Amino acid sequence: MMDIRGEDSAKGGRYVTGEPGEEAVLTFSRASPKLIIVDHTEVPDIYRGQGVGRELAQHAVEAARQGGWKIIPLCPFFKAQLERHPDWQDIIAH
Repeated sequence: MMDIRGEDSAKGGRYVTGEPGEEAVLTFSRASPKLIIVDHTEVPDIYRGQGVGRELAQHAVEAARQGGWKIIPLCPFFKAQLERHPDWQDIIAH
């Protein structure tokens, strides 16, 4: 498991890993106190193929479970991860 830092505010936040200048990021917006919108995932070329994006997505899923909120998946990468992980359906807003 890699070191993933969370940065959170009332309007949204992001999960970040990697070195400064080469950070991989998953961003989200808050739709309500119990609903976030995952809107973007960006992984620099240096980390491609290493599962970094998947780890960021997994972190968002675990944070949602622990925080008791649901996710609206707008990010294409996050949507693709959902298809690969049917066990994540519990945190998806329907």
